[in-house]
Amino acid sequence: MAMKLFDAHCHLQDPKILNKAPKLISTALDSGVLNFAVNGVHEKDWNLVKEMGEKYSSVIPCFGIHPWYVAQRSPNWFSTLKEFFEITPSAAVGEIGLDKGSKGREIDFNAQIEVFRQQLELAKELKKPASVHCVRAFGDLLQIVKDIGPFPDGLLLHSYLGSAEMVPEFVKSGAYFSFSGYIMPMKVQKAKKMLKTIPLERILLESDAPDALPNSELSSLFLVDEDPSLPQEFFAQGRNSASNASIPSDNPSLTSKDVSSLPKDMLNHPANIHNVLDYVANLLEISKEELAEISCRNALQLFSYQDSTMKALAGIAESFPSVKKAQKTQNLGSQHILKVI
Repeated sequence: MAMKLFDAHCHLQDPKILNKAPKLISTALDSGVLNFAVNGVHEKDWNLVKEMGEKYSSVIPCFGIHPWYVAQRSPNWFSTLKEFFEITPSAAVGEIGLDKGSKGREIDFNAQIEVFRQQLELAKELKKPASVHCVRAFGDLLQIVKDIGPFPDGLLLHSYLGSAEMVPEFVKSGAYFSFSGYIMPMKVQKAKKMLKTIPLERILLESDAPDALPNSELSSLFLVDEDPSLPQEFFAQGRNSASNASIPSDNPSLTSKDVSSLPKDMLNHPANIHNVLDYVANLLEISKEELAEISCRNALQLFSYQDSTMKALAGIAESFPSVKKAQKTQNLGSQHILKVI
């Protein structure tokens, strides 16, 4: 049985890839990705996300205002958001959050907190999971989560790069921890310590496409067709994102490169979640087959809220062959032990 994955957070409505979305989705589905949680970031893209959810049964629409776009919100943004959930009951909340990074510092932090709290409270009221962005604001995030939580319907900490020490408190609040290519530049020992603190039943995987390109060898990556950041020779002889063998084989200097030597704005294909799977499984010291099943089952459970299109599929989790039921993980000398029965 081929490995199945669930892309717990991405932005297939992003203008950089919107016109390529049909092929990106098709290729990712062929690679084993079952579903995509597509997150809106501002009022102007919510309708695109809604339409994508209506067009593709594999897409879970999510609506929210990302902290970078807080200053651009309209006076009626919150009533508009609630209306979107009324007409799209299958939707989850996201992307919302806090950001004190280089871009986030340009946005008034008190305004970020106000908008974030409103959306987080709405998620709890509607009994829906929320996908949360956090950059250099984990202390603030944890305090707000404690104030408003717990969240029995789940909280998805997208592209988590927080400390291992904060994990237990977030777990108590109902948090899941999702990982993308952004984990790869993290110091290996720090990443390993953090990952092994997280209960396996709370781990998710995501592509965050078109961002978070995994730092991998090009020959292992799916490319986005006609990515404007790449030289045309990458797409020579009709090679494209439909195959991992997307780099011209007659140019060894290209196949040996990794993404660190390429443009920073190179687009990420959702099928590159496989590279994230490989990396995280290696750090956790479990097989990628086990992690694929565990993370997919976790995502199916998280997104099986009332009115979700995933609710009918939740039983799929019980049919996985090698991990039919994962009991609570144990920590023995910081090593996760997964009981498979």
